[in-house]
Amino acid sequence: MKVLRAPLNGKDIIELNMGDEVLVQGMVYAARDAAHRLMVESLMHKDNLPFDISGQIIYYTGPCPAAPGRIIGSAGPTTSGRMDVYTPALLGKGLKAMIGKGGRSPEVIQAMQEHGAVYLATVGGAGAYLAKRIKSVTAIAYPELGPEALLRLEVRDFPCIVAIDSRGNNIYQTTY
Repeated sequence: MKVLRAPLNGKDIIELNMGDEVLVQGMVYAARDAAHRLMVESLMHKDNLPFDISGQIIYYTGPCPAAPGRIIGSAGPTTSGRMDVYTPALLGKGLKAMIGKGGRSPEVIQAMQEHGAVYLATVGGAGAYLAKRIKSVTAIAYPELGPEALLRLEVRDFPCIVAIDSRGNNIYQTTY
């Protein structure tokens, strides 16, 4: 099993192959489509993003509210295709990995190959289990979006599979 810790570099990415099991450690950013739209609008206006995206990992989730005594509620992945229209622009700014569920568009896969990025899948329907892997949560931008605000998450042993590697090998298009 491989371990990934952001910020990622080219070597981290090149060594990953479709189907590899990985554990993500450290800081990742959580954002869904509304936050992605605002980030890309910032780029279009030549504004800075709320964090340095170079080498980072974005997890496509909008966590449920935390129960008393917990730092986060259920935090399962959302369908990644919702972010496809925004993803190439973020990859162009240095995003190196995304975590979600479901396939990606040909445009995203091409941008991943051009910019040396990977797409990691995690288990849908396991949000309560995944939330236990999240050790801290900090809202860093767009609080008006509620659960879709841009969050910084500290994760430990967050389980993923390389669904699409940096060469475009795609687990969703592989026949076993």
